[in-house]
Amino acid sequence: MFLSIKNVNKVFEGRGTSEKVLSSIQLDVKEGEFVSILGPSGCGKSTLLSIVAGLVPPTDGKILLEDKEITGPGKERGMVFQQAALFPWLTVEENVMFPLLLDMPKEEARQKAHHYLSMVQLSNYTKHSPHELSGGMQQRVAIARALAMDPALLLMDEPFGALDEQTRSRLHEILEDVFLETKKTILFVTHSISESLKLSDRIVVMGTQPGSILEILELDFPRPRSQSKEDLVIYEEKIQSLLKNEIDKVRKGENSCSQPLNA
Repeated sequence: MFLSIKNVNKVFEGRGTSEKVLSSIQLDVKEGEFVSILGPSGCGKSTLLSIVAGLVPPTDGKILLEDKEITGPGKERGMVFQQAALFPWLTVEENVMFPLLLDMPKEEARQKAHHYLSMVQLSNYTKHSPHELSGGMQQRVAIARALAMDPALLLMDEPFGALDEQTRSRLHEILEDVFLETKKTILFVTHSISESLKLSDRIVVMGTQPGSILEILELDFPRPRSQSKEDLVIYEEKIQSLLKNEIDKVRKGENSCSQPLNA
């Protein structure tokens, strides 16, 4: 299997406290697959992605990428965060070139940067500064930068969460085109049911307190996705049903922790 998450648990220790945020996570991802991780706030989606990225160690269990255990960050994994995290003093072109310059001549890095900026439809903005771009365009630069590193696995942590609906819809189309062209394996964290239905080959639905996998749904639709809302309604209803109890659980937990101001 391309990516194997084997019985991963994560416990965060504080001063006299211990919180288990992930419990017995088991997941296999095939090469060239687009897998979304969906669940309520606090279910450990981003923590799981950070563990796969090698940014956070698991408490127990292990993760294998092409049969090699992940013990830290590596070039074979590219990460796109919720914020674009671009260098404001560099141009769009220079932002994408920056991580490439350690391994290749400047002109080769420039050509590669232009290739991926063209893929995300930013060929006309290579000399712009990040502050001259919209939020959606900045995220496209971040995607181009991650792709330019040619990672085996692309990790995306709610990359479109802060964008308006129109921009998100456009970026869904661009990301799907990139996925079809590059055939990259993508692990994608989202809160959005519609986003996961649009983009995914499989959707991993997570529960919370602690985070665990409730169900994995397979979407057997051809790409590019052109099916109607009616085709997906059965999946949407299934996910909503799975998440309802988890969202109620989070609400009850928050209410039980709240105290009156005069208590």
